[in-house]
Amino acid sequence: MSTVTSPGIAIADAAGGPTTASGASSTGRASARLADPAEQQDRFLKLLVTQLKNQDPMNPMDNAQMTSQIAQINTVTGIQQLNETVKGITAQFSAMQLVQGAQLVGREVLLQGDALTIDESGAQGSFDLAADASNVRIEALSAGGRVVASRELGALGAGRHEASFAPGSLASALGGAGGSGSLRLRVVATSGSEPVAATTYTRDKVTAVSARNGALQLQLGSGRSATTADIQSVL
Repeated sequence: MSTVTSPGIAIADAAGGPTTASGASSTGRASARLADPAEQQDRFLKLLVTQLKNQDPMNPMDNAQMTSQIAQINTVTGIQQLNETVKGITAQFSAMQLVQGAQLVGREVLLQGDALTIDESGAQGSFDLAADASNVRIEALSAGGRVVASRELGALGAGRHEASFAPGSLASALGGAGGSGSLRLRVVATSGSEPVAATTYTRDKVTAVSARNGALQLQLGSGRSATTADIQSVL
């Protein structure tokens, strides 16, 4: 904060320290440490009133200078108040996000990944095709990369499609693990002789939500965590 001064006038500030026309003040460092906007504004106004009372009548303070000083203190106060307002809005937004995120608990979501969801009905996943394909084949891969099941889906249009494998086709891959295991989805799509890009998605269930650094964090049934930006679809 700038201090209003006038040539040849010594002013006692609000803390009792002398301030000279050169701007040297024994309490300047203490004044700079004041964090409360109200205290800063009160201190400034006391200095300004004292300045006006003791200014040289032959060399009065310029109106433009006084206006500039008042504008500066108002700007500082306004910025500090704006910062406090923004902090309050951010806290309210985080709380609202948490309440909304709680509605996802227990719901299945789609996230980018190739892990197949395995249950009594078989294995399920999803995928997106970047363009129309004349032939699409989906494959279920073991942890070691071996193809344990495959299906020909024929021609499919661009967009999202479901991938599923019946329990019987996975029996050899899952039988040794008591009907459970880890399988990955691979999509092989072509348009004529040209390959078509495919993005695979995995299903997971939201078990809990929390807020971290202002962002909503989702805890998933697989043990991983994700943000709302990771969710491609709510099932």
